[in-house]
Amino acid sequence: MSFFIANLFVASVCFAQVQSAPLVSIPSQDGFFERISQLCGQAFAGTVVVDNQPSDAFSQPLKMHVRKCDEQQLQIPFHVGDDASRTWIVTKTGSGLSLKHDHRKSDGSHDALTMYGGHTLDAGFEHIQSFPADEYSKQLFSKLGYPQSLGNTWQMYIYDDVFTYRLVRQGREFRVDFDLTKPIALPPTPWGYAD
Repeated sequence: MSFFIANLFVASVCFAQVQSAPLVSIPSQDGFFERISQLCGQAFAGTVVVDNQPSDAFSQPLKMHVRKCDEQQLQIPFHVGDDASRTWIVTKTGSGLSLKHDHRKSDGSHDALTMYGGHTLDAGFEHIQSFPADEYSKQLFSKLGYPQSLGNTWQMYIYDDVFTYRLVRQGREFRVDFDLTKPIALPPTPWGYAD
């Protein structure tokens, strides 16, 4: 019996010493992540300031909502008029930051073109991070017939008065600026999510 108790004591001491590995990150990315986190629970109106291939799709009112924030992930729905299909997801990965585009249908199911995005390749800056297309996205673009998107890089800028979402690739630039000085009424819950 004493042998069993001794082993149980050793096991409990070892278990008490086990801790989760820390999620490592660097100051520039932490600063960027924190700047966005400070906007959590607020929404802002946006304006297309650059679009060299204009589309009626973005002629509707544009809104971003920093909807959900924790220590590892930010969820930011991007509403275009009544279209609540898009959510940007910024995640700390331990080797940088990931940006994913969660696209949903109005019934909440995933669109075929979803969860594409990129991962930081360098430190970036407290105000600016770039996300070149990752391998998953390149495979998805190729499979679905969007070869022009293989060279996509998404960028996000955050300053005291403006948040910018920008897409660039050869021959293409799209940029939306959101006015952080004037919070707006919160938009509806994005498709496929729950409060």
